[in-house]
Amino acid sequence: LVARAVLGGLSQTDSRDYSLVTASCGFGKDFRKGILKKGMCYGDDACFVARHRTADVLGVADGVGGWRDYGVDPSQFSGTLMRTCERLVKEGRFVPSNPVGILTAGYCELLQNKVPLLGSSTACIVVLDRTSHRLHTANLGDSGFLVVRGGEVVHRSDEQQHYFNTPFQLSIAPPEAEGVVLSDSPDAADSTSFDVQLGDIILTATDGLFDNMPDYMILQELKKLKNSNYESIQQTARSIAEQAHELAYDPTYMSPFAQFACDNGLNVRGGKPDDITVLLSIVAEYTD
Repeated sequence: LVARAVLGGLSQTDSRDYSLVTASCGFGKDFRKGILKKGMCYGDDACFVARHRTADVLGVADGVGGWRDYGVDPSQFSGTLMRTCERLVKEGRFVPSNPVGILTAGYCELLQNKVPLLGSSTACIVVLDRTSHRLHTANLGDSGFLVVRGGEVVHRSDEQQHYFNTPFQLSIAPPEAEGVVLSDSPDAADSTSFDVQLGDIILTATDGLFDNMPDYMILQELKKLKNSNYESIQQTARSIAEQAHELAYDPTYMSPFAQFACDNGLNVRGGKPDDITVLLSIVAEYTD
């Protein structure tokens, strides 16, 4: 009986490796069409999708647009941060269970840049450990992710704000502005770890999506996802990004951002024009 129980338990353990099938889509707020800048950048947003033999890793970052007033291109910071994190993953210089470590190492490289790189950015890193089937996440600011299973949101990131419309952010400021510019440590990122199942849907995005589309609208779009083929995922990612982009320019729509503004005593209505980046993933069986 004991042997049968042990063998029965072992047979229920899924020994297959998992992976993420991921597609991306986005819009820069200054463009009416989805124009991808150099690298994986939509406007001041940036993202990456990287594979290593132990894990699949995703990242999104939203460059803080206020730097443009000082002659700084906000996309440079977010784009360089994401490209650096991607390289660290591909080189195997990370631990799957520690996504904050990826963010920390990437940020430290930016700080040590011989050519000063000024700017600020939110960041969200999502890591799927292939063997353990666990998802490890780190979210700093108001980008984020949600996990959908059986048509319901079963996990989601917590938004981090200092105050209304001012998210936590990584920053590099000129010496004269240090202490004035908001700058948070990568260690301040909200971290989570949990098991995922085959067929789980993971949506990782910048605030341009979440400020314009409530969960119920996102879930309606995800119902159109019929299988884990890349083409189907890409089509759904585009559909979600396009809808968020349309709503962002609707002056009569009560968007999640407008609702949040009203909750903070501001009389606001309409969508929030912003850069939008969507990474849509499905947990599938790993194939080499």
